[in-house]
Amino acid sequence: MNDLLGAFVPGVDVRLAGRPGGPLEGLTFAAKDLFDIQGFVTGCGNPDWAATHTAAERSAAAVEALLDAGASLVGKTITDEISLGLLGVNRFYGTPLNPRAPDRVPGGSSSGSASAVAGRACDVALGTDSGGSVRVPASFCGLFGLRPTLGRIDARGMMVQSPTFDTVGYFARDAETFAKVGAVLLGESVAPEIPAEIIVPTDAFAIADEVVRGALAPAVDRYREVTHVTQTSLATDDLLDWARWQRVLQRHEFRATFREWVDRVNPRFSAEVAGAFADEGQISADAITFADHFRTEAKARLDALLDRRRMLCIPTSPILPIARDARLSTMRHAVHRIVDLTGIAGLTSLPQVNIPAGSASAIPVGLSLIGWRGGDAALVGAACALAEAAAPAERAH
Repeated sequence: MNDLLGAFVPGVDVRLAGRPGGPLEGLTFAAKDLFDIQGFVTGCGNPDWAATHTAAERSAAAVEALLDAGASLVGKTITDEISLGLLGVNRFYGTPLNPRAPDRVPGGSSSGSASAVAGRACDVALGTDSGGSVRVPASFCGLFGLRPTLGRIDARGMMVQSPTFDTVGYFARDAETFAKVGAVLLGESVAPEIPAEIIVPTDAFAIADEVVRGALAPAVDRYREVTHVTQTSLATDDLLDWARWQRVLQRHEFRATFREWVDRVNPRFSAEVAGAFADEGQISADAITFADHFRTEAKARLDALLDRRRMLCIPTSPILPIARDARLSTMRHAVHRIVDLTGIAGLTSLPQVNIPAGSASAIPVGLSLIGWRGGDAALVGAACALAEAAAPAERAH
């Protein structure tokens, strides 16, 4: 493959034809290198992981679902190392291009998948999302992207990072394709439909930079013209606490997943990934217990607020994508800020979809809808309908 985007795993040439006659016949897709492909090693973005694991005996359930529906697989895409990252930087395989903002990061950890779709190397791509790894690159690269309800899309054959956060997601450039693929992966029809009510959380928008809020304002104003929009505060105290406790729980699970392998192999890591293991043991049992309790209360709060009929509308990322050559300190600060918003759906296990709804100096800015638990098909349909409704505002902006 002539990979001008730097989106595909070097040296891995995998192509599988989809089953003829399916609803996705004629579409091509790529899969993040956390999904098993029969006969290939799942490399997880780290050469030492690849060297210490054997080829998969069966392809991941999501890969098989797309193949059975007629889509053809064209390659495996780069992920941040062992899926830990939100910027798309990989020490070993490079940073895939952000075709919409070439001097900036594509977002991660599903960086290669987003780059491949945005760069038209394929129509659709599978990604994974624990802390924002589909939502963020979708925002940064100007794509539709879904993080489903936890467990809603079959995750068999996907490398698990943090079991109570990991989901199977996907990217598409246009609403029609996004809906068609969603119907296949979710196993139910997806109909574009404007939601009856949208809630705009004032505390979530307050976290975002002014340039992000300004880029999204025309789309939000357009939503007010087509449906009932209300404003409220999500948190009873400080919304940043939601991200704080997501970090505690996700890091605890991440370490448990990789601890034995790290201890046995002593793998090569970038400084950022190595840092995730450097403070081993500093998360107390009391902190984990409290975080679990906090998560239970946050879930109950959002379930009551959404009431299986409302959707939240928030900026996907509080910041624009940072420069590709940013310093390590800038990268760490950016990741911390991003989780301040992605932690809302991550902590509560709710579905979230990114809509390419705005731009700032030609840099994509994503707007998200968060739906009720299990309401993934309605959420995808709402995103498609609102994207069409807000198109005049986006063109004017």
